[in-house]
This record gives sequence, C-alpha cells and structure tokens, in this order.
Amino acid sequence: MRPWKTRAAYPLLLPTWLVLGIFFLAPLGLMLAFSFAARGTYGGIEPVGDLGRYLRSGAFLANYVRSLGWIYLKIGWRSLWMAALTTVLCLTVSFPAAYYLAILAPRRWKGLLLGLVVVPFWTSFLIRTYAWMFILRTEGLLNLVLVGSGLLHRPLELLYTQTAVMIGLVYGELPFMILPLYASLEKLDRSLLEAAADLGAGRSQSFWRVTVPLSLPGIAAGIVLVFIPSLGQFVVSDLLGGARGMLLGNLIQNQFAVARNQPFGSALAFELMAAVLILLLAYAAYVKRRGGEELL
Repeated sequence: MRPWKTRAAYPLLLPTWLVLGIFFLAPLGLMLAFSFAARGTYGGIEPVGDLGRYLRSGAFLANYVRSLGWIYLKIGWRSLWMAALTTVLCLTVSFPAAYYLAILAPRRWKGLLLGLVVVPFWTSFLIRTYAWMFILRTEGLLNLVLVGSGLLHRPLELLYTQTAVMIGLVYGELPFMILPLYASLEKLDRSLLEAAADLGAGRSQSFWRVTVPLSLPGIAAGIVLVFIPSLGQFVVSDLLGGARGMLLGNLIQNQFAVARNQPFGSALAFELMAAVLILLLAYAAYVKRRGGEELL
C-alpha cells in the first residue's frame, strides 16, 4: 500500500482507537496506577504527600509484595490447578462430542446437535448456576434420585465442595471447548484417513497420527477459551463452593466489594491479567508457527 493511502486510512481507524482507549486502555491504566497506591483508612486511596520519598522507599510495591503471602499464593495455586483440571476435563468430554458432530453425525442432524450445544447460552449463566445449586444440595434432585432408587442410604454432601465447583466450571465452559474443536475437525480432509487406512494404519493409529495433529489448532483455541475464564471465575466458586471454595476471582471481587481495598485488588487483578496475557502470547506464537491458522 502506498504511504499516502496508509495515511488516508488513519481517520477511519480513529473511532476504533477511541473505543479501545476509553473502554480498555484507560481502565487498565487506572488499575495499574491504583495498584501502586495505598489503601485509605476508610477505604479508597490514601493520598501521597511526598511522591519522591514514596517511590524511593519502595512502598509503591507493597501490594505486590503482599500478594506473595502464603495465603494468597495458596488461593492462586488452587485457582491454577482447578482451571487446568477444568480444561483437561472439558477437552476429555468435548473431543468425542466434537468428533461425532463433525465426522460421524448424519448431515441432517448436525444443525440440531449444534443448536443443543449453544442452547445454554440462551439462559443467564447465573440462573444456570443456581439450577446446579438445586441439583446438588442435600435435598436436591440428584440426591432425591439416588436415595429414592436405593443406590444410597443417605444423601451426599455435594454442595459447597470443590467437587461442586468443578462440576459448575466444566458445565459452564464445555461449549467453549466443543465449538473450536468442531470447527477444526469439520475441515479435516477425510481422504487423509482413507490414505492412512490404505497404508495399514488401524483406527487408533489414524486417530493419534492424523486426526489429533490436524485438530491441534482447535485444541489450542479451546484450551485458551476455557482456561482463561476458569482462572478468573468467581460466580461458580461463590455459589457452589461457598467460603471453602475461594478462588483468585473471589479474592479480587472481595477486595473491591467487601474489604474496600482497591489498591490491593488492582494489584491482584493486574497480576491475573499478566498471566492471561502470557498465555495469549504463547497461543499467538503457536498460531504463527502453524502458519496463521487461527480460530480465535
């Protein structure tokens, strides 16, 4: 493109940059500035008298140093492994479903089956989480069926446990794994599977050496789409896990809503955002290495 044409395109990009600047960059800048501040006596921000002294003393890093405390690292570690486990479980459940939708399902049923995958999006996520509370509680539907059928003599204590949180996370994030996997498997060249069979490969070998490598873009996209929301989730852990199921998202939400410690909450949020950006950069590097086949 010629330089004068490039300059002529700048005014067209101005509305986009204004929206990004107002609704994305400005809040990030405020959050970063707040993370270096100190909490006021009654909440809010403590005014800094001598800025130079405040910077030289290293007090501006107090919130980040505090976030390295054992209790916060424990919550962060719990959030990390639960997000990773959610991603693994979603991948384990979603791959057979996506494989059936893309390759095995009759063409006349594909639209209906895909519609069933996205049906949960028609209802508020909060309402669906409340529904799981009614299912998992002691007097809930699941225990009613198990006890009524004679499989159990007394109801299970499922609600307000990490198991309940995991069920809610997997249920909520499952469509975000199925859809990119389906999009990747749908483009699979069936002749490659036939060629593998002609060369003597069994179904298992064809699956692991042809299907899985060709579906890696969908797997990578699904991992990103599931892991990132799971890492910052707080609604599911708050409703299904109670006080014992606090994750990093709950900790950040509590700092703003309950403790009124905006600086510390901003520091935690900025650290979480940095972790998410690292994951996105890793995904971008993978996409570049794959030749630009991107699903996000």
